[in-house]
Amino acid sequence: MSPSPRKPRVAVVFGGRSSEHAISCLTAAGVLRAIDRDRYDVVPIGIARDGRWVLAADDPAALEAEGSRLPSVDESGPGVVVPTSTRDRGLTSLRPGEVPTALGDVDVVLPLLHGPFGEDGTIQGLLELGDVPYVGSGVLASAASMDKHYMKVLLAGHGLPVAPYVVILPHQWDQDPEASMRSVAALGFPLFVKPARGGSSMGVTRVADVTGLRGAIEGAREHDPKVVVEAAVVGRELECGVLQDLDGTARASEVGEVELVGGHDFYDFAAKYVAPDDVRLTCPAQVPASVRARVQDVAVRAFEVMGCEGLARVDVFWTGDDRVVVNEINTMPGFTRHSMYPRMWAESGVDYPALVDRLLQLALTRPTGLR
Repeated sequence: MSPSPRKPRVAVVFGGRSSEHAISCLTAAGVLRAIDRDRYDVVPIGIARDGRWVLAADDPAALEAEGSRLPSVDESGPGVVVPTSTRDRGLTSLRPGEVPTALGDVDVVLPLLHGPFGEDGTIQGLLELGDVPYVGSGVLASAASMDKHYMKVLLAGHGLPVAPYVVILPHQWDQDPEASMRSVAALGFPLFVKPARGGSSMGVTRVADVTGLRGAIEGAREHDPKVVVEAAVVGRELECGVLQDLDGTARASEVGEVELVGGHDFYDFAAKYVAPDDVRLTCPAQVPASVRARVQDVAVRAFEVMGCEGLARVDVFWTGDDRVVVNEINTMPGFTRHSMYPRMWAESGVDYPALVDRLLQLALTRPTGLR
């Protein structure tokens, strides 16, 4: 009798060096609960805030929030070395003063990292070097989608509408901040000041007039020296998930809507993660069928323009003059069971465990390298 085939081994990677470390841990908690253990072997790997990779406990509860306390990677675990050779997919565990221990081969990596040093093409490049399959977009799509400046350039270049914006580069602000503020003020107020390569609304400020502009820019620069300032778009905030079939076809989910019901100027970090009762996430969004179809079309077009793979969430505004304006695209959206991306797909007939399985199966069939 031939031995039963080995289950695919999944390295679930979370945490990271970005300011979204805790959000990544929350995402990992949901995914670790959802992965079908009858189909996959799972190796949880945390990346500490200083960048050290550690073997983590397979304990979703340890990665969940307790009240206002957000989770983080337990740095006490043994270090992990990842393969960088195309001939080796083995993980190695390292403890100070001990002989390295082989942890076995990994078939696919599920990188649940949000923000810089993970969602921006960096871990994707590392995995490409080692010829290790992984879930989600490749290097270019990840990097360009993370950078709001280049995301807008690419989308607008393909005819997709984006909000008017100004980019403040590090040397421009360092040499002449007054000139930068004059260029920004020409957009009119109110404005949104954002770190160019941030996420989860960290460092984002709504500015009502020129008096708050300098402080908002300096606040954004604490997260990223490159800043994007956008003209405010008045409209309803809608979201749409995109998911690839195994043949590579990109499909749009049902459309969701974000509505603020508490005291927030916009959908900021506190509204997303600290005071969820201040936000109403509605799916399906109560919009006309024609608007739903346009949002879905824009979402798939944005996914394809950016060269995304696997999954993405596309956020848009539906304005009072009936335009659909792209706000941003997220190549690794929030992925807890209660996050909008899984909720939209659940409304579209793909529940949370099935969604995780689809992404893993897609990654296992996709080659690394040029494709």
